[in-house]
Parts: sequence; C-alpha cells; structure tokens
Amino acid sequence: MEKRLRLLPLAAAVFLAGCGPVKIGKILADPTRYSNKPVRVEGKVADSYGALVAGFYQIEDGTGKIYVISTRGGVPSRGAKVEVRGTVVSGVTFGGRSFGTAIRESSHKVD
Repeated sequence: MEKRLRLLPLAAAVFLAGCGPVKIGKILADPTRYSNKPVRVEGKVADSYGALVAGFYQIEDGTGKIYVISTRGGVPSRGAKVEVRGTVVSGVTFGGRSFGTAIRESSHKVD
C-alpha cells in the first residue's frame, strides 16, 4: 500500500503534463503525430475572416502560426488572446482556400 502512495504524485504529474496546451510549432513539425487527434492550443489571433455561420482565423504562439476552421459562427477578432480546442486536420479546403495543416475547432475561449 505504501508503495502505491509513493507512485501517486508521479502518476498525477504525468497526467497533468498531458493536459496543457500543445505548442503550434510541435504540431507543424510533425503533423502526422497530431492528425485527427484532439488538441488545445493558446495564442494570439493574427488574422480573422468570418461570416454568419462559419469562418477561419490564424493564431500564433511564438513557435508558429496555424489556421483554425470554425463552423460555429463568430470568430475572434485580430489581436485577441484565445484558447482553442479542436482536431488537427491536413489538406483542408475551406471557402475556396487550401490549408496544409489546420485545426477544426470544437470550441474557443477568448481571454
């Protein structure tokens, strides 16, 4: 029993380390590792294009820039600090534009 209690802090640290945001540079450096997997990224909106029901925006975090595709309507404005949750996708076409690697948003939160 005592052995298990000593391992508990280690297990908690490993679990919590996986909960943090992923750096955009890591996604872009190895997109196949993250392809079709959920991620959370944080950064500043560098560019933003939206319509009533859909839009896309680009975020940067100091390690790289990536486009986020939103079909929920209402994209954050340029300069906003955001947290994005979504799935990494490759070879995406949206609104007539082609994107190599992007995140299909499931939610975002503006700080």
